[in-house]
Amino acid sequence: MRKVLIVCLGIVLSLPMLAQENTAEPNPQFLKISLREAVQYAVDHNRSLQNASLDERQQHAARWQTIATMLPQVSGSLDYLDMCGYKMNIGGMSMPMNPNGTLGVTAAMAFSGKQVVATLLNNLAIEMSEVSKKKTEQTVINNVITNYYTILTLTETIDLLERNYENLTVLHQRAQKAVDVGAAEQISADQIEVQVNTYKTSISDVKLNREVLISMLKFILGLDNVTEIELTDKISDLMSVEESLAILNEEFDIEKNYDYQLVSKNTELAKKQITLAAMDYIPSISAYYKYSAKTYFGADEGFNMTNPNTVGVSLSVPLWSSGQRASAITQKKLALQSAQNTLLDTKDQLNISNYQYRYNLKNAYEKYMVQKKNIEVSQKVLDNISKKFDYGYASSTEVTTASQDLITAQTNYVNAVLSTVEAYLNLKDLINIPYEDINDNK
Repeated sequence: MRKVLIVCLGIVLSLPMLAQENTAEPNPQFLKISLREAVQYAVDHNRSLQNASLDERQQHAARWQTIATMLPQVSGSLDYLDMCGYKMNIGGMSMPMNPNGTLGVTAAMAFSGKQVVATLLNNLAIEMSEVSKKKTEQTVINNVITNYYTILTLTETIDLLERNYENLTVLHQRAQKAVDVGAAEQISADQIEVQVNTYKTSISDVKLNREVLISMLKFILGLDNVTEIELTDKISDLMSVEESLAILNEEFDIEKNYDYQLVSKNTELAKKQITLAAMDYIPSISAYYKYSAKTYFGADEGFNMTNPNTVGVSLSVPLWSSGQRASAITQKKLALQSAQNTLLDTKDQLNISNYQYRYNLKNAYEKYMVQKKNIEVSQKVLDNISKKFDYGYASSTEVTTASQDLITAQTNYVNAVLSTVEAYLNLKDLINIPYEDINDNK
């Protein structure tokens, strides 16, 4: 029976660990993921968000600690005393001081105005931690979106560069053959060879940048770097002008902005700090009850003055602090004025940002449409010049110029995409539109 009980106890104790192991999600070796799935994965696994949740839980625990100081506190004590055979002489009477033990139980309560105000401060701290968590989630989502878009854009860039690298390589081979048979000058082949090498270097640079961004995306998602990921969305599907510009019709309510909420909560906190400092003028009261039981372990009772029941009440009234309390209140009032100034500045800055971000989004999309058209035209020009060069109707200089223009157009296109995404996210965060609402609209 004892063995059975030990085995059962071991199973019961191991259940929480087994449950934790079973619920722990293994790090996948390969992950195909869309933008929406990447956002949700980051929300579920990002360590910065997990820390924000832990901070919120810490604030709840801190509030309970403050509340608990106003509730009864019970403590127990156990004392043993041995005077090594000493006998007390009182009026010619010898009284043995036998070994004894005392069991004591004390219940105490204390109440003050500072405890009440501290609880209110804890409530504000919880609210601020909740807003901070939402702000952190907003930042994480933006980082996922920015990295996702950038990786897709760089992948598109690599495809374009590799395709034109192959075409220029063929042109260089034909140009070199023409030089070998004396139909063209070496300088013509050399000019094209320089462009071939330029494309090769550009491809390597873009691939390196993409690998860095993929590693960054894995970090944001909470994945190991060994995990292979494949992005399933296409940049053409995500860059919808009509849907993205619809955000311009959204009104700006400053009360919904997380930055404003944090600064506003900080101002409320400064007000409560004044009340907390003023509580030093308020009396505090405490009470306790103590029960004591003394035993001499069967020996004669000695000189015993232990009272089995004791009740005490204390009232503490602050009288004079040489201006310390008044100075503390003055300091908190000055801090409140500073917090109020910061709140007004934040309000003005956010209103200015509202106009600026709306203009930036409109301007960024206009540039994006121009650069998207420009890269299409530049590609057609290079294809046309390449065909003419193949038939001898265009020079190597024209091929070089057209290929350089295409690289420049591609760079401008990438910058336009990222500028548009940045402008969109800035306005989205300012207005505080949740990512779920954006996807529902789409």
